Amino acid sequence: MDRRDFMKLSGALALAGAAPMRALAASSKVKVGYLHTLAVDGQMWLAESKGLWKKHGLDMEFVQFQTGLELFQAMTGGSIDVLSTGAVVSNFPARGQGKVFLINDIEFATAQLWVHPDMGVKTFADLKGKKISTTLGTTAHVFLDTALKANHIDPSEVTLVNQRMPDAVTAFISKAVEAVALWVPFNESVKKKSPGAVKLVDASAYYPQAAIVDGWAARNDFFDSNKEVLVNIIKAWAEANDYLVSDTDEALATLQKERYPNVSLPDLKDQFAAEKVFSSAEWRKKYEDGTVTGWLQHVTDFFTGFAKIQNPVPASKYFDPSLYLDTIKA
Repeated sequence: MDRRDFMKLSGALALAGAAPMRALAASSKVKVGYLHTLAVDGQMWLAESKGLWKKHGLDMEFVQFQTGLELFQAMTGGSIDVLSTGAVVSNFPARGQGKVFLINDIEFATAQLWVHPDMGVKTFADLKGKKISTTLGTTAHVFLDTALKANHIDPSEVTLVNQRMPDAVTAFISKAVEAVALWVPFNESVKKKSPGAVKLVDASAYYPQAAIVDGWAARNDFFDSNKEVLVNIIKAWAEANDYLVSDTDEALATLQKERYPNVSLPDLKDQFAAEKVFSSAEWRKKYEDGTVTGWLQHVTDFFTGFAKIQNPVPASKYFDPSLYLDTIKA
């Protein structure tokens, strides 16, 4: 074989190998911040367990945080690319910090208001002038505000005690306060350590008008420059989500064994029952008809008033349903 023929053959082999070479391209590295609660990280960990992130070309690095505030601070500072969180997904994007592109579930009954009847609180009317511990700016706080107003109590008529949720629950159990607005699974501590306490209401009472959604947001520059990565996140999430919906018992058993070993399976099932999840196709309809945008805006309106956000970005601007709609077909 002369040199000319050798060069032609080498070129042909290179072309033939081009497609497989591209298929073996390195996965996209993504740093993900999250809160370790089932309503926030359930689908995420199922996708990890089933190898779905890798299947869709993603190399995910997960970083746990304790609060949504810390999550958004980290993302704004550039130390994480995307995050999965609770009600604060309607807060910071309204300040121009992040773009929402994916919804996990609805906090259907995860937010709850517990009271001590033996401290004189048996009805909403009894709450006037009483102390309620909670964590301000969170799902529990948004729910509490809705519950008070729905029962004709101005939030100014109660004393809100702002604490980290473990401390808020401890204060309630020790009877330092008459009531606590919490989120699952902190209700388990109340039931075990304060058997006389009563759950006055949970968030399901105000569904669907005042639904609180959990979801994913991306750093602004990451959102603008990495649409393909976000699409692949949606693809992997959708497979995990539909597994959770269709094979719930098996999925929860996997989560309990691998990610929640300190939570009994019955308790984890109770936590899941407090969520409202939909199949990926059902979520598509709620993205398409504006339902999700409306839910996000409702919570943004709360934060706008509570946190006095100046010139808030509306949900119709900070939430982009197009990636999901283009990816998940009816």
